[in-house]
Amino acid sequence: MRGTRSTRLTSLATVALLAGVAAVTAAAPPVAGAAQRHACRATTGGAAAPAVLLSWQTTAIRTIYTENAQPVPVGALYLGFTSLAVLDAVRHAPQGPAPQARAAAVAAHDVLAASFPASQGALDADLATTLGTLPPTSCDQAATGAGQLAASSMLAARADDGRGDPSYVYSRPAAPGVWQPPATGMLAPWLGFVRPLVLCHVLTAPGPDALTSRAYAADYDEVRRLGAADSTERTAAQTATSLFFNSNSATMLTEALVRRLADHPLSVGRTAFLFGAGHGAMADAIIAVWRLKYEVGFWRPVQAVAGAADDGNPATQPQAGWTSLLPTPPYSDYVSGHAGLTGPMAQVIRRLLGNDTPLVLHSYNTGTDRAYATISAIEADAKESRIWGGLHFRRAMDDGYSIAHRTANAVLARLP
Repeated sequence: MRGTRSTRLTSLATVALLAGVAAVTAAAPPVAGAAQRHACRATTGGAAAPAVLLSWQTTAIRTIYTENAQPVPVGALYLGFTSLAVLDAVRHAPQGPAPQARAAAVAAHDVLAASFPASQGALDADLATTLGTLPPTSCDQAATGAGQLAASSMLAARADDGRGDPSYVYSRPAAPGVWQPPATGMLAPWLGFVRPLVLCHVLTAPGPDALTSRAYAADYDEVRRLGAADSTERTAAQTATSLFFNSNSATMLTEALVRRLADHPLSVGRTAFLFGAGHGAMADAIIAVWRLKYEVGFWRPVQAVAGAADDGNPATQPQAGWTSLLPTPPYSDYVSGHAGLTGPMAQVIRRLLGNDTPLVLHSYNTGTDRAYATISAIEADAKESRIWGGLHFRRAMDDGYSIAHRTANAVLARLP
């Protein structure tokens, strides 16, 4: 039985409502008539069309993270913008895989180019390559228009959505249980106040365990013993797992899914929905996570171990010189951002493709691959990795995955 919670939050329920999902509710552009739609359906080359959507997922990751070096949680917003615009474009394009793929490529290109102007040249080249692989149809103009309209609708919907708002500055008086930021401050404190992409309001969680509770003492002891840089109790396998998952959690499952679908393709429509729902849920979950990180401000294990003598819990013992296996990032413990980025995509894959969908994950941190037979096995290792790495208390991981899964379920229910 977990202990009494120290915080009960209600303010998340008042997050500003999003009138609708722009990428889903945008008015349909003029499309070809019935004869043209029939001609598009009869066009050859449809089997290769789903690969276009996969290639633009890879292009989005490259643009957001490699070329423009967005922080991992912030980049999740742009993955959401891109994938939801692609979904909208596919749904409004003339029927047929080639026109739908064309619309998807145009939408992804336009969203990314507008968001990251420095990548315009590379994106223009990518789009030219994509369009060169698609067979011409009588619906090409309408398909291009559908992609352009989906992108412009998304960009218009995200204007003044709270990104980069400088008025949010994390600052709390030092006290037991209160996270203190480094000299550089909290990373992207505004992120928790961005308008959601799909949901009307983001979800919340009850808060961390009270410092004086048995539950907190148990979590404290676990991470102190297993998460220390010099731990003698953490096994070599646990260390390897922690290092493996200390990679970009916003893209690890996305890239694995791209590889899976390259060998086991879905239709253009199903592919677009899978990534639209996954990245839409990821964006809305990370907004919820960051709001809690900002408002709760619960201390990280490295601060907790150093300050244990003053936490009011006789079952927690300080340990001089304690450091975590993994570097501590510049944001608080509760709730886990790693869970908030991994869990939504995992839940969408589980709901749409099945828990027994095999995936091969790649870690850029270790340069190695791991094959997983189930989605639940991925999540199990990902969750434990942050405790074994000394970054999170178990409550932050459990509640982070709760937000992630509930957000994914709500996004799947909301997307038409």
